[in-house]
Amino acid sequence: MSTVLTVVRYLGTCIQLVGVVVLAVPAIGGGVTNTHLTVGLSLIIFGYLAHIVLNKILKS
Repeated sequence: MSTVLTVVRYLGTCIQLVGVVVLAVPAIGGGVTNTHLTVGLSLIIFGYLAHIVLNKILKS
């Protein structure tokens, strides 16, 4: 499997990790706002859906 396909395969997971960081950094720093929560949750949901869709596309 080529390197590009490997990166694409794990792209959804990487997006989820970015969402977790967006949620964790303000929580540790004490500055949690609704914007941070909305962006973090949106990234996690988008990453989850991207992971499913990209893996289905790559398997077919």
